[in-house]
Amino acid sequence: MQLRIPGPTPIPEEVLQKLNKQMINHRGKEFAELIHDVTRRLKDLFQTKGDVFILTGSGTGGMEAAVVNTLSPGDRVLVVSNGFFGDRFGELAERFGAEVSWLRFEWGLAADPEAIRQALSQDNSIKAVLVTHNETSTGVTNDLASIARVVREFDKLLLVDAISSLGSIDLPVDAWGCDVVVTASQKGFMVPPGLAMVSVSDRAWQAHSRARMPRYYWDFTLAKSFLERRGQTPWTPALTTFYGLIAALKLMEEEGLPNIIARHARVARRAREGIKSLGLSLFPQEAFASNTVTAVRAPDGINVKELLRILREEHGVILAGGQERLEGRIFRIGHLGYVEEADIEEVLEALRVALPKAASRVTG
Repeated sequence: MQLRIPGPTPIPEEVLQKLNKQMINHRGKEFAELIHDVTRRLKDLFQTKGDVFILTGSGTGGMEAAVVNTLSPGDRVLVVSNGFFGDRFGELAERFGAEVSWLRFEWGLAADPEAIRQALSQDNSIKAVLVTHNETSTGVTNDLASIARVVREFDKLLLVDAISSLGSIDLPVDAWGCDVVVTASQKGFMVPPGLAMVSVSDRAWQAHSRARMPRYYWDFTLAKSFLERRGQTPWTPALTTFYGLIAALKLMEEEGLPNIIARHARVARRAREGIKSLGLSLFPQEAFASNTVTAVRAPDGINVKELLRILREEHGVILAGGQERLEGRIFRIGHLGYVEEADIEEVLEALRVALPKAASRVTG
């Protein structure tokens, strides 16, 4: 079976074996050694010397943690959105009482740093900018380096959803000046869902000291205290996912972050070239096409649900459809984490066979 969705992603055999390990005392010495080892290795992938915390929850939980730990009800925030998950980040902030100023871009296009500069120059009351680095709903990677430079010009907090990018696409947290960066275990880290990982800058800690949004489970102060004083998490951790994560991090360390980033770029390039060779077109602006997911326009006469069914049932290839307004208009090939060019070749061959069948079943 070829699982090629933007997450959860396939798990290497070396990691799968570790998931069978028996439970340990999450308040004992063995777990303390594990969490400190995992945290140290994660800092290398975040490219940060600051704090990194491992929270038991989904990536969306990490996004909520970023918001509630740095903001207060009534704070004005600029939400930069060019897709489904950018909208989620803003809606989450609104739910906790932030006053959201939306800067929306057409789905398939990248966020424009100059438009962000203009928005910030017109409203000095904005406290934070929320942005999705890699928008899997549209297959677009935003130019976070340029966005971060703009945000720094105006001395605002930068909260980043890097759930589908960090560990696969370059994101040097400290060098770019990102304040809270969120990622998750089931994407480029090649382990099951269950853990959100977040980095916290000194500026974010200053904001945290003044933040008044309600928080309990996601409180960074508790996470820091339990990690440093006890080698624990405040709440029961997802132990089996921890077991898998340390195994995956060792594999990633062996490959090396520059090589991981280069592999994702190489695999994505093959996916884009292959899609075009089939006579199909990319959905996003190609200059900003993601290296972790390729979004493809559905050609005329193709029923996307039928195409996905044929791929799944006749070829064992599982792709993702479009989300919300893009449902039925695109399909998406995930290629992050445990992936090589050979996996993409298999997907392309299945598409070559399936596309004519999907067309014939729609038209006749």
